[in-house]
Amino acid sequence: MQEILNSIFKAYDVRGKVGSELTPEVVTAIGAAMAEWLPTEGMVAVGRDMRPDSAELAAAITKGLKEQGRNVMDIGEVTSDMIYFAVGHFGLAGGVMITASHNPGEYNGIKLCGEGAKPIGEETGLYEIRDRAKSPFTPAKKQGTVEEKDIVEDWVQHVLSFVEDIKLKPLKIAVDAGNGMAGKIFPELEPYVPFEVHEMYFDLDGTFPNHIANPLEPKNLVDLQKEVRDHSLDLGIAFDGDGDRAVLVDHKGDAVTGTVMTAILAEYFLSLHPGATILHNAICGRAAVEAILAGGGSPVRTRVGHSFIKNDMRTYKAMFAGEHSGHYYFQDNYMADSGLIAAVIAMGVVSRSGKKLADLAEPFRQAYIQINETNFEVTNKDETMAAVAAAFPDAKADWLDGLTLNFADSWLNVRPSNTEPLLRLNAEAKSKTELDKLVAQVTRIIES
Repeated sequence: MQEILNSIFKAYDVRGKVGSELTPEVVTAIGAAMAEWLPTEGMVAVGRDMRPDSAELAAAITKGLKEQGRNVMDIGEVTSDMIYFAVGHFGLAGGVMITASHNPGEYNGIKLCGEGAKPIGEETGLYEIRDRAKSPFTPAKKQGTVEEKDIVEDWVQHVLSFVEDIKLKPLKIAVDAGNGMAGKIFPELEPYVPFEVHEMYFDLDGTFPNHIANPLEPKNLVDLQKEVRDHSLDLGIAFDGDGDRAVLVDHKGDAVTGTVMTAILAEYFLSLHPGATILHNAICGRAAVEAILAGGGSPVRTRVGHSFIKNDMRTYKAMFAGEHSGHYYFQDNYMADSGLIAAVIAMGVVSRSGKKLADLAEPFRQAYIQINETNFEVTNKDETMAAVAAAFPDAKADWLDGLTLNFADSWLNVRPSNTEPLLRLNAEAKSKTELDKLVAQVTRIIES
């Protein structure tokens, strides 16, 4: 079991193949380890996604928690952002979500959080839980109990609270749930909003028969884009498998990048909270930073990844944070991310402005061009990053998250994967010619 535990614990969560790596025995041990590790007494929420084996793994994690004396709040099939809400809203000691997010159907995983929905990652206890799970457990004298609780209505009202002062317009929208958990939760929101909703792939199916529920991949947006164009809709929303990430497309079918969405939402929050601190991750484009500054806010750059950002949200008392990957974090959501809250606020901004989403996005789209994140297989990541840095001696360099090189009208970031022999390249420039030249030069260095 020790080798399996070493391989499935990643930087932010647990991921592995079902049957060979994520077995009930392994997951039970993780539940028991978490029960002992949590520094706060009290109940632990357990939720799960729609994958075929998620119910079995949720039962296994519950078994481990109970055997070590923890009471469990079973919130059933939910989106990942609902586990964070449950922990914060009900004042629980922690939460566990069984999900592999957008990964293919043969995978599953576990997301963990502590009191107040605080993240449990590589620097905040995740590896301590891994190491504890490697040793035998003596069951607690008093076993824990299980309470089933439906939190959907509480969650929907919480989401709506973010736009309670906006009169929502009767927008026509398409929503692609990708056969993921948004297919169960989004219909619960619909009675409260004046939207005409074209539901796409709302049937829960963890084998993902239509497309992988990863809206960052352009091929997974094709059906949504067609639906929006064919029916002259106002916009579309694509969720990932566990529903905590959302990508919007405008009425033309063009995707709104995480950078542009961060800029739009930053403007909104700064209109409500002048001078607020807004976080953006290391691969967000300059348009987001410029929007924060133009709105009178204080931008703070963070490492990529939810555990780092949630910690920085607390450190800087930030009102909002955006990642280029489509994760958005809110102070009033226990510093946690939510795809649904981000999407509802965006529709509130569209309603309040009287403009199309494309019109709101256009100024930020025009400013810079950014490539899709590109992965390179590299055996010696540190040497390769050093070679890239050496090739641009006049650039302003920093090592906050991998290597970032800043130029007058462009920048690039080369960032190592935490779990694979990969380097991830992001780059941005004011013109396509300049961007192509920069990317070609860096690619030659990485591949040499």
